[in-house]
Amino acid sequence: MSTRRVAGPEIERLIQLLAKLPGLGPRSARRAALHLVQKKDQLLIPLAEAMGVAVDQVGICSECGTVDTSDPCTICSDPRRDASTIVVVEDVSDLWALERASAVSAHYHVLGGTLSPLDGIGPDDLNISKLMERVESGGVNEVILAVNATVEGQTTAHFITDQLARFENVKVTRLAHGVPVGGELDYLDEGTLAQALRARTKF
Repeated sequence: MSTRRVAGPEIERLIQLLAKLPGLGPRSARRAALHLVQKKDQLLIPLAEAMGVAVDQVGICSECGTVDTSDPCTICSDPRRDASTIVVVEDVSDLWALERASAVSAHYHVLGGTLSPLDGIGPDDLNISKLMERVESGGVNEVILAVNATVEGQTTAHFITDQLARFENVKVTRLAHGVPVGGELDYLDEGTLAQALRARTKF
């Protein structure tokens, strides 16, 4: 039995494209599409214009791998940032999360994923060689591995640490893992609790 169409092919295509976005399933995509077409002047037209500009102007920074409208990007070009520290992240979304926290004013390096032999993702598939070039060019004192606390993330961190071992004057650190601020022990999983105990610090 074929599914009945409730709208023309143009709207159906809009729904199908929206459904490909993270966090949007078919039902959410239909609601979003309906909202957009009902608010054509306020939302749909400005969104289409913004997306057109993004297509024309947004690219990948040749230095760190983030997305921006300039190359080098805004972060790499900022003279107020500490160029001696590079924060390594898996994806651009992780970079944005760290920037929202305003916890560090350093340079970044986006890997573009993690090592995953099962998925056929090796070192050559990630932006690791460029990281080594940046460190080798000098002026870098610390590399902070801000990767996710997953098996793939930790495997990637260990690989990068091994690759950086030849740079004796470069300190390699990683984000602390453990009890989150405001967290209650009863609600944490066993792995988080075990890591928090292993990484305990003097009070």
